[in-house]
Amino acid sequence: MTEPADSDDTAITGYACIQQYLRTLDSSPGVYRMLDAQSRVLYVGKARNLKARVSNYARPGGHTARIDRMIRETSEMMFLTTRTETEALLLEQNLIKQLKPKYNVLLRDDKSFPNILVSKDHAFPQIKKHRGAKKQKGTYFGPFASAGAVNRTLNQLQKAFLLRNCSDSMFESRTRPCLLYQIKRCSGPCVGLIDEQGYAESVRDAERFLSGRSTRVQEELATQMQVASDAMQFERAAALRDRIRALTSVQSAQGINPRGVTEADIVALHMDSGQACVQVFFIRANQNWGNRDFYPRVAADMSPSEVMEAFLGQFYDNKEPPRQLILSHPIEDTDLMADALSGKVGRKVEILAPQRGEKAELVSGALRNARESLARKMSEGATQTKLLNGLAEAFALDGPPQRIEVYDNSHIQGTNAVGAMIVAGPEGFMKNSYRKFNIRGDDLTPGDDFGMMKEVLNRRFSRLIKEDPDRDRGHWPDLLLIDGGAGQVSAVAQILQSHGVADIPFVGVAKGVDRDAGKEEFHRPSQRPFALRHNDPVLYFVQRLRDEAHRFAIGTHRAKRAKAVGATPLDDVPGVGATRKRALLAHFGSAKAVSRANLADLKAVDGISEGLAQKIYDFFHDGG
Repeated sequence: MTEPADSDDTAITGYACIQQYLRTLDSSPGVYRMLDAQSRVLYVGKARNLKARVSNYARPGGHTARIDRMIRETSEMMFLTTRTETEALLLEQNLIKQLKPKYNVLLRDDKSFPNILVSKDHAFPQIKKHRGAKKQKGTYFGPFASAGAVNRTLNQLQKAFLLRNCSDSMFESRTRPCLLYQIKRCSGPCVGLIDEQGYAESVRDAERFLSGRSTRVQEELATQMQVASDAMQFERAAALRDRIRALTSVQSAQGINPRGVTEADIVALHMDSGQACVQVFFIRANQNWGNRDFYPRVAADMSPSEVMEAFLGQFYDNKEPPRQLILSHPIEDTDLMADALSGKVGRKVEILAPQRGEKAELVSGALRNARESLARKMSEGATQTKLLNGLAEAFALDGPPQRIEVYDNSHIQGTNAVGAMIVAGPEGFMKNSYRKFNIRGDDLTPGDDFGMMKEVLNRRFSRLIKEDPDRDRGHWPDLLLIDGGAGQVSAVAQILQSHGVADIPFVGVAKGVDRDAGKEEFHRPSQRPFALRHNDPVLYFVQRLRDEAHRFAIGTHRAKRAKAVGATPLDDVPGVGATRKRALLAHFGSAKAVSRANLADLKAVDGISEGLAQKIYDFFHDGG
């Protein structure tokens, strides 16, 4: 890392500041950072030749207004040299995602995508949705553009192949078929209604279909249906007919399925008035598995090539790229990006910007979607601005809020209690900023909503003060909306005063007369409650915010409750993972039986060593 040539002269900024670094740089590849007077990172860039690249910034003139402004704000630079330009590219994208510099293209929505997993750690494999690291043994198919796309496909695959989706513990505990068997969504392997070989054939057919060999699967099913019909096995023939229809339904839901593109992401960029939309279509096994739109932060003077290159680097930083990336706009360093992505996945990744043929038609369709999506977003943004202005007027705020935080709690008679915070701003709901809080207070009375809200807000503002004391990172709210009336408002006022942040406005939203939507009352400290007109757009906006907080809180509570229902004492035994837990439950029938087992019986379980058997026995008998 290179330090400033004249670190004592802290007053030097702009071109003069940058020029003083040139003496210390050589022609190595690497990454540079430009910082302002408060040491905040303004920009992160890569260079094949650091000295040549930085010298461009040291010469006045020839820069866009954005770059000129960035240079004038620069008071310090930092450098990291790398062995190759490819390493510099990868490091640049990591730093951009970590530091979120003001003048870089920034991908703001970077969640992982769901896959379909056919598990392979059981004699009767489970088919299910999977998101995150691919640690479980099995075959993964994806990515799909959304959880909805996965759920629709799974729904039809269950009809077509009758594969189970129940958990292994539920599978082991069944004594009679579940409802899915009754409605012909599962073949009932849990109670022996299909043997292992027959089930394995269904699994193989499902994998072939998901791998793109759907025509062959359907032809074989059609042949089997005809044979069953000829043999007057009409019930079997009808079941096969339903399976063929289910497969056809999956194909029709996937839309256009390109013939000449086996595995690719179609990436199309449209820019307008300083905003950008990137549409990504996922093509796998010659099938369209959906699309997702992204809205990276850009500036009006950025070129499509610059935006596209930055998007690709950040998007595939934590995702596995396909064999082809088919782009609407070529990037400047195609070979460099291809080398970086190829090295990451250990196989060739090809980057194309086609001008004609089927690939160009795919890009054209994606580009049309990007253009339409950006137009809708810009229209919604104008409406959102009006709503925020109306909110500021209704609640007597100093200006339209840029960050609204809405809080809610969820529990059943105090059990599995959670707090939830959702965030909204000029661009709508900011789902990456949502937070959930597992209520920890042991001294809380079950169902004490006041106490839960106090705990949530105490934790929230304690963390804000610790992580962003200067309030310069955009994490502090301009407005708090609380589900409740005068009592909640009074409690919130005390909490904020105790943290020394009494300058943040907050409003309690109470249901009002008869607890009807549309009759909400709004409570503020030391003021009389008031209501908005029944048809006021601002009232509808507040209702949407409150409903979204309630939806998020309920969903978080249900997930916690479901996890608690599936939990067993075995989860807390050191050394007992999913496989050994499954073996113990299969051997003894229940966790309670495991806790009562003697040492000799524990040793008899397949996969349980003598040492682990002793640990399990001690855990349940000596308080482990």
